[in-house]
Amino acid sequence: MNSIDILTDLSQRPLQAAQALPDLSPEQLNSRLGGHPNSVAWLLWHSGREIDVQLSDLTGRPQQWEDFRERFGLGEAGDGFGLGHSPEQAAEIRVDDQQLLVDYLHATLNAFMEYLKTLSEEDFDEIIDENWTPAVTRGVRMVSIIDDAIQHVAQAAFIAGASV
Repeated sequence: MNSIDILTDLSQRPLQAAQALPDLSPEQLNSRLGGHPNSVAWLLWHSGREIDVQLSDLTGRPQQWEDFRERFGLGEAGDGFGLGHSPEQAAEIRVDDQQLLVDYLHATLNAFMEYLKTLSEEDFDEIIDENWTPAVTRGVRMVSIIDDAIQHVAQAAFIAGASV
């Protein structure tokens, strides 16, 4: 297995976990366990958004969000990706359609895999962001994107399990 094969396999894990969530009512999707600001809906939306935004930055291609914006109907709140959201901002992300959230995550992960197919092993060593110490390589960014999605979908699974 090479790096691309490993990342391709890894990139499917968040989707598999999201698809395995129990069917949740709109109330369950949007409830905030223990008063925490992030609901299952917010966590799934954020997982898709963080993949989408960062991948668009890497590829220069349009975000998948352009095809989903109207279906979500979140207005300006949906155009961000949730980094630094206050509890009030997180509460603005209310989505009653669990399948829509999974479909968006699926679209962003498909775009991620399509991008992976364009890369060579050498591409992973290219420095793409010098705003950090150490500077971030393409490989590190790709792992970070998927790692974030895995963590947030796992949090959604925990909340979903506590909700049913």
